[in-house]
This record gives sequence, C-alpha cells and structure tokens, in this order.
Amino acid sequence: MNYLNPKQNFGLFIFIFSTLFCCSLNSFCQERTVYLDDLNLKIVKQGWGDYPKKNLSCVGNPIKLNKKIYNRGVGTHANTAFYIQLSGNAIKFETTIGIDDETEGKGSVIARFYGDNRLLYTTQTLKGGASPEKVIIDLNGISNFIISINDAYDDTSYDHVDLADAIFTMNDGQPELVARPKEEPYILTPSPSLSPQINSPRITAVRPGSPFIFRIPCTGERPIQFQLEGLPEGLTVTSEGIISGTITNREMRTYTVQITAINKHGKDQNHLHIVVGETLALTPPMGWNHWYTHYDRITSEIIKQSADMMVSSGMADVGYQYVSIDDCWANAEKHKDPMRVGPARDEQGNILPNKYFPDMKDLTDYIHSKGLRAGIYTSPGPQTCANFTGSYQHEEQDARQFAEWGFDFLKYDWCSYTNILPPNKIENLKKPYQEMGMILKKLDRDIVFNLCQYGMGQVWKWGKEVGGNCWRTAGDLGFELLQYHNVARRNATYWEYAGPGAWNDPDYLLLGYSGDASVMGEPKPCPLTPSEQYSYMSLWCLMASPLFYSGDMERLDDFTKNILCNPEVIEINQDPKGIQGKPIITNKEKSYEIWSKPLYDGSTAIGIFNLDEIEQNITVLWDELGLTETQKVHDLWRQQDLGVHTKSFSTSIPRHGVALLKLISE
Repeated sequence: MNYLNPKQNFGLFIFIFSTLFCCSLNSFCQERTVYLDDLNLKIVKQGWGDYPKKNLSCVGNPIKLNKKIYNRGVGTHANTAFYIQLSGNAIKFETTIGIDDETEGKGSVIARFYGDNRLLYTTQTLKGGASPEKVIIDLNGISNFIISINDAYDDTSYDHVDLADAIFTMNDGQPELVARPKEEPYILTPSPSLSPQINSPRITAVRPGSPFIFRIPCTGERPIQFQLEGLPEGLTVTSEGIISGTITNREMRTYTVQITAINKHGKDQNHLHIVVGETLALTPPMGWNHWYTHYDRITSEIIKQSADMMVSSGMADVGYQYVSIDDCWANAEKHKDPMRVGPARDEQGNILPNKYFPDMKDLTDYIHSKGLRAGIYTSPGPQTCANFTGSYQHEEQDARQFAEWGFDFLKYDWCSYTNILPPNKIENLKKPYQEMGMILKKLDRDIVFNLCQYGMGQVWKWGKEVGGNCWRTAGDLGFELLQYHNVARRNATYWEYAGPGAWNDPDYLLLGYSGDASVMGEPKPCPLTPSEQYSYMSLWCLMASPLFYSGDMERLDDFTKNILCNPEVIEINQDPKGIQGKPIITNKEKSYEIWSKPLYDGSTAIGIFNLDEIEQNITVLWDELGLTETQKVHDLWRQQDLGVHTKSFSTSIPRHGVALLKLISE
C-alpha cells in the first residue's frame, strides 16, 4: 500500500479546505444567475395593468431607459411590490431601474429594497427623462426580499417603471415570487357599552315642508327609552328612536333637540340639531349600496334584507342611514335573465322597474319603517352603465316618480350620456346635472343628489353650483382598490371645495366581502390586509367622504363591523364643521404621511400612516403640525386616552397601518 508523506498529506488538506471554502463563501462551485423576468410575474399586483411584463415595458414596448434599449428586464407600474423568497441562498441582486422613455419625461417613483424586515436600499426619486439608477444589493443570508416601488407620493400617472437586466446571483436554489404576506385580522374597536351612547350624526337637515325621517344613532342594550325635548311641532318619535313627520312651521331655522336615552344600565344625553333650510347633507351621507356585491343580481328582497341587517348589525346605531339601489333595477332591452327584460316605460312614459322590483313604494315604505332612508340610481343618458333604462328626455318625470315612490337619495351616473353630448366641454358636463339639480329642488321631497361622473371636468369646482351634494372625484375604486391610498391622496387635493352640503366622493367602502368592477362574480374577501383596512377607513373619515359600504351585508364578520362601526372614528367623518382633512407631512425618506383635520370643538384629528413595507416607530412633532406645545392624545380606534404629551408623540405602526388620533390642546 502506498502512503503519502506528511508534506503531501498537508498539501492535500490545504487543497480540499480551499476548495470547500471557495464553494461555500464565493459560490465557486454552484454560483449562477437567475433573471427576475424568468420568475412567475403573474403573481404580482401592480397599479395599472394585469401584472408586470417580461422583457417589455408595462405597455408592451421594448424596455428603453435614457435612449438605451434592454433585451432583458421587467416592466411594471407603480405602485407595486415583488415579494421574493430566497431562503438564504442568494448572494446579490442587481438591476438598472428607471422610468421608461415612452412616458416622454413624465412620471416619478421611488424604489425600496428590503431584506428580512430591514430596509437595505432606497433609490433617489426616479423621474421620467432622467438617467436610471444602477442598484446592487448584497443578499447574503437574506431569506425574504422585497422590491417595493411607489409613486413618490404624488401621482401614479405615467409611472412606467423598468427593472432592466434584473439579476439574482445565487449560490444555491431558486428565487421564488410569492404572494404578499398574509396578516391575521386584529380588532381594535372595543365592544359597545351596554349603557346607551348617542352617536353621530348630531346634525341633520330638511327643507321647509318636506317629510322628515331620522333614526337616532344610539348604541346600548335594547330596549332603550328615548325622551326628547324641543322637538319641532309636526314631528314624533317612536320607541325605537325614529323621528318622523313634517315640521309644521316652514320658517328657516335650527331646532336644538335634547335627547335622553335610558335603559336598565344607565342613560346618555346629547343634542340633535335639525336645520330647516335649503342645504341638505350637512354631514357626509352614510349608508349601503348594492353595486359591488350584487351587481345585476339585485332584487327587492335583497334590499329589504339589507335594511334589516343595517339595523341588526349595529350599523344604524352608529349613523348609517341610506339603503341604496344601484344599477339594474329598471328594465333592459336584452339581458341573460328574462326577468330583467321588458318595456322601458308605460303608456304615460313612466319608467318601469323590472320584475324583481314589483312595488317600489312598498320597498321604500319598508326601508322607512326601519327609520332609514332609501336611495336609487339612474343615468341622464338613454341607458345606464349596465344597459338598463336611463332618464334621457324623461328627467323631470323620473325625478317626480322617484319622489312619489319615496326615495331620498339619487345617484346620477353619466354612462351613455356621452352619446348625447361629448364630455369635452365644461358646459356639456354640467348640462345634465344642472338640469336634474333644478328639478330636484322643485320637488316636495328632499332627495340628496350624488353626481357620478368620475371626476370629469374638475367636477369638485362646480358640483355644488349645479345642485350636487356629493360628487365622485375618480373612477370606480373596484378597479384600483389596492391603490386606495393614492386615490385618497388625489381626492384630498380638492379639500377646499368640500364642506357642509358638498362632499368629495372617492367611491365606496369595499371591506368585508365584495366584488370587482371588472368581474361581476360572487363577492370575495377584501384583498387588503387588516392594517390596510384600518388605514382605508381612517382616510375616508379624515377626508369627510361619504361612507357607503358596498360589501355583502350577509357576511358582516366581527372584524369588518369593528372597522365600519367605531363611533369615535365615524365622529371624525361626521364633524359638523365639515373641513376635509389632507396630508400635511410627507416623509419620503422614512415612508410615512401625516394627515390632519381640524374639528368643530377646536381639537384636531390626525392620521399617521406607515407606508413602509415594515413596521416602524414614527415620531410626530407638534410644532410641525402647527399645534401648541402640550397635547392630550386620544387613540380613536382603541377609544383610549394616551396621556398628555409635550412637544412630540411617538408610536409603533405596522406595515401599511395607521394611528388615528384626536389631539386636544392643554
């Protein structure tokens, strides 16, 4: 047998050790590259378009950055995030990132790269027409890697982002694109006390001589006895706290009604101001609309059941009032369901409901019997968006029909009116709404007027002028729910046009189970994380937006009710001063925003929004908010006092979460 001498043994040892060391640390043996565009891009959600494109820009052109064409890469659109599982097997990631030349100088984004809940790198603000940025990220030991691209906190328009030559260097395994992290629901809103508590709204309006109905929003164990002082003559109140009738005195004035609510656990006292005048919707309307859940499957029975559930769920006890029918209640010329097909009008020209709505007056009477108000929908065009009968050339007749049926709210959707007048002039955009607004003012019934035309022609500047009480400022949120914060940020820029009787409407609350405007299928769970749903509701309340839930009333779980039915959060929305909140601090470096809304009692509501992909501690300085040095801090979601804080306040907020606070100067 041959043996190596000691020097030879030592040399062999050194060779083996060196080889293993190189293989383990420098990936000499197994190092390889994997392109991002070879991963399953279909799993990624983005701000526009279905999913990122392989080796093309987000609109399908060759990837082009600063006049250079790249053959490999991923084209996407802000806001978007890539969640990538690496399992500790990666060495580095590199890419050249920027706005595609196809935007012709438009667009701006910021990209952030995270590893295992740590921020690894942030790009500069990448702008259209500017040079892209070369990024190299050390990924040694990283298991979970996130590429997050947002709109630089301005607007998602033209945010066509390219990750050119995006490559992972691996020492083993394969990077895997995965769905965004799941988050278990957590409930912040305490259960209502068994004792009575009178909630918002505490101000309401009626025109002289119009019928009046108002259900006192009050939580607490039933039965509750209601005692009212100062109720105007002509109004009565039931044992359920439903005030109704017609005020005898037609003088324009404000009645202050003292309400005492008593049950076996205690009592509460508060005031309701009934304002007799020409302005309706003194606070943002609140209610439920069927569209995103039932689409063209809606029936009269579903509407009645939803009215029942608005009461039984506790929504009515915190101020939700309107039960609204959207599209598909009238007849259509053609439809897959023959029950929805029939003549548009009778011999007198009256609009005809389809067979699922056999008695509209009976339906509104049922809704009113609950102390709630009824809403209906139509279009100024010949047909609605879903191709059912519209009101074109029958505007006054239909409005009077709606009033006779007993409706209290009208959503007027532009739809086919484009075929009558092109939406290319302000006078064209105003015309149908001005006409209907004048008609509604002449009726002997109050009908709150909702302009639904998706923000065309800067409707917030003239919506009130044509008789509107609220107006959509953007398209259907069902198409871009994951971009709710961007939708809110755009809506907030119109804050100066909002106020009592005139509200900017960014669309409905799509919490719980609801559908997708592009797919009329069965309702699905809200795609937002629990923290994002808290942020969503907080934004809508800070903005004094109409609060219309459009989810499935039959699937209202405890978490969704906790989001929808926090009376302290809703009170911010229903504040009688009617100032729309807006962002006042945007920290791009740390990825957070602070919104502020002044309240009627001199206090301030603020929302601290963590826009980052990881939990972070955020400090707010009172002087940056224009507040005095000492503030009493109250957590609105938890309904909890957090003490008196001098100069600043710090709190930890989960990814995409919020701290919604009320600040009172000491």
